[in-house]
Amino acid sequence: MSYIQEMLAFNEKFVAEKQYEAYKTSKLPDKKIVILSCMDTRLTELLPAALNLKNGDAKIIKNAGAVVTAPFGSVMRSLLVAIYELGAEEIFIIAHHDCGMHQMKAEQFIQKMLERNIRQEHIDMMGYFGMDAYQWLTGFSDSTNSVLETTSLIRKHPMMPADVTITGFLMDPETGKLDLVCNA
Repeated sequence: MSYIQEMLAFNEKFVAEKQYEAYKTSKLPDKKIVILSCMDTRLTELLPAALNLKNGDAKIIKNAGAVVTAPFGSVMRSLLVAIYELGAEEIFIIAHHDCGMHQMKAEQFIQKMLERNIRQEHIDMMGYFGMDAYQWLTGFSDSTNSVLETTSLIRKHPMMPADVTITGFLMDPETGKLDLVCNA
């Protein structure tokens, strides 16, 4: 049985047995927070457990590295929607130690693309849209600095209200221990 078949069979049973009722909540975050976190699989259940978050407590946005790479991109848009439309009052940036984005090299990333038959002309096409593929695909050299840069970008954003608290953390992906990096 493929994972898709397994997943669909589980889902059918989940719905039939009304297991979803344990997760019912509203679309508004009860604790009025929005979290930008890394998509690392170690944090899937660890992060909410380590923060004592239940379903409905927070809006959680996940991406590679817990970074904002474009001031008017989808992550920043989601943060602003959480603030203006969904009532969030605080933003937590939660990156973690031992992140896959740490020291990621664009050259190696692009080489993997080429090995999987992505044509160089498609990679070069990013330049026609004002994007530097090498900059876009490069990770960061220091997790703490990455959190500082992300919190600063969010704080300085022209559409971010001054009364929103923005706090940056680093999490240990093994224990869930949080270290405060900054309040912006």
